Order: sequence, then structure tokens, then C-alpha cells
Amino acid sequence: MTILHTDIYKFSIPMHPFTIATGTMHYAQNILIRVHTDAGYYGVGECSAFPMIVGETQATCFEMAKDFAALWKGKDALATNQRMQELHDFTAFNATIKSAFDIALHDLAAKAANQPLYKFLGGKKKDIETDLTIGIDTPENMAQKAIKFKADGVRMIKIKLGRTAEEDVQRVRGIRQAVGPDIILRVDANQGWDFRSAQKALGQMGDLGVQFCEQPMRTYNDPHLPELRTVVPVKIMADESVFDHYDALRLIKDKACDYVNIKFAKSGGILEATRINAVCEQHGIPCMMGGMLESRVALTAFAHFALAHDNIIFHDMDTCMLGHKTDPVTGGVRYRGYFLEIPDAPGIGADADDKFLQGCEKLSI
Repeated sequence: MTILHTDIYKFSIPMHPFTIATGTMHYAQNILIRVHTDAGYYGVGECSAFPMIVGETQATCFEMAKDFAALWKGKDALATNQRMQELHDFTAFNATIKSAFDIALHDLAAKAANQPLYKFLGGKKKDIETDLTIGIDTPENMAQKAIKFKADGVRMIKIKLGRTAEEDVQRVRGIRQAVGPDIILRVDANQGWDFRSAQKALGQMGDLGVQFCEQPMRTYNDPHLPELRTVVPVKIMADESVFDHYDALRLIKDKACDYVNIKFAKSGGILEATRINAVCEQHGIPCMMGGMLESRVALTAFAHFALAHDNIIFHDMDTCMLGHKTDPVTGGVRYRGYFLEIPDAPGIGADADDKFLQGCEKLSI
């Protein structure tokens, strides 16, 4: 199966403002690609640039995509490892845009095998229930939002933190009081605390039933994570500290985390995400499937991946529910309440709406 050309779109999705410790997003800075082949069908991939975490923007992703598309033109689309290695040889890092190309290749491979991606990856259907995230706001506003979430059937709430320890504890305590004891609460500091703040904040959450805390400190504070784990009552999930399986192994050997959050925008796609999960599974570290601000195109790929790996036991798959003002996707994952229904069409089973794409900047190489 030969690659003929690749269409690259600036897949910008307007959003209600969404705030985390490192900044506020006003639109999803996404890129969508379609890798066309001589088999008569194309592979779809999407990524969401989150510059305050990965150091990539929509503009940098668009530029790199031009070079990647040129590298692949005229080559075998089913030689997935070779094609991705070409991208790694061409440039270091740039995991976010690489993930879109990786997803497109896996979409093509599963379509060629006439299988939904989860079956192609060796998975089977199971329940996937997502949490729903509350962005940083005043403690009062966050508690009110949590009440609305519960009324809508949300059973797991992820709380964005990372400001002052005192106010962050107020945020979590207010939400717990508002929703009662049965709702699962998860917190995510997005690197916002230093060691003392993390110790203080998490130390005061022991009676609040917090399931885990994602990425309490900056990655340069990774050497302090083993100590933090011994002095706070809340389990630690590594997120921004794990881009690849080498990162995962380093933290595991240092006893620095209880869990790992896998995101394609960090790993560069399915190939490296598989390696991360394998290392974690080997060492008894369960994983979560997460994302940035992707549409249901990439979200569907995440769901297929989660179905294929039993070590993924947590699901933070609300990316397109975090304030997207429109849904520019055909097919793909659908929500049944907060459970995900994954399509059985060959490949990913999701694509962008052509009408929406008509308004997007496009280049074909």
C-alpha cells in the first residue's frame, strides 16, 4: 500500500475558556491529517497541541507535518515501524504531531485488515467510563459545577489544581462537601506545586477520599517524588514526567509514582504508548488513558487503545467535553452518559466532517 499524498488541516475548534495551573486555552489547537494511498482509502490522524506541556503549537505542528508528509510520499503505508522511525530520525521530540501520523498509519493498517482498531491491536470490548474535569476557578464556582456534574450522572470528577496549597485544599474540600462521599475525586496539579506546597496540600486531603494526584510538581522535581510518596496519604500519578517508556522505567525504579498517565500527544502515538504500558504492566503500575483537547477523532483512537490493554484501568477521556463549542466529527466514539461506545467499523471508525474542514486552512503534500 503506497502513500500518494497527505492532506494537512489546521483543525481549530473554538472553546469556552479552560484553565489549568499552567495557562488558559481558548480554542483547541489541533491538526488533522489524511494519509491517502493507492488502495483507494486514507488513514486519519489528529493531535492537539498543548504548548504549556509539550512545547508544540498548532503552527509548529503544521510546519513539521509538511516535512513528515514529504518524507512518506511514495512509501509503504503498512511498514508502520519504519515510517515512524523515519520521523524520529528526521527530528527529535515533536511527539504531538508525530502522534497524528502514527494514528493515521494504524487507521490504515486496521482498515487493510478489515478490523476495528481495538481488534487489530488484540483487544476486545469492555466498559470504559470517563471522569469529567473541572478547570481551575474559585472554590465556590468549582463546587457548584461539581453539583451539576453529579446531577448529570458523573461518577468520577477530576479537579484541576496547582495554585496555592491553602486554596487548593479549599477547592477539594468544597467539592467533597458538595457531592458527598460516593463520587470518586481525582486531582491534577499540572506541575503547579513545589515540594512544600505538594506536601501541605496533599497532606490535608487524607480525609477527602482523593483517589490520586496527577503530576504534583515540575518535572525537574522528579527526584523529590519518592520522598513525597512517603509523606502524603494520596497516591501519585506521573503525567508530564512520562513522555516515553524510558521515563516510565526511570520513575518506577526510583519508586516515584503509583500510576502513569499515557497520552499520545506525549508518547508520539500508539507505538510508544504500547511500550510505556508494557513497562508499567511489567512492574505492577496501572495506567490511565488521557488526552489534551482532541476531538472525537483522536479520542476514538484513545478508546481503541484502552480496549487493547487491560493494564489501563483509569480513563480520563473527556477531551471533547471540556468546552468544545462544536463537534466536527463523523462516526467515532459516542457517549452513553459517561460510558464510551466504540465503533466496530474498520480502522478507527472516525473522521472529520468535510463541511467543517472547508473552513480550515489546508495543505496537501
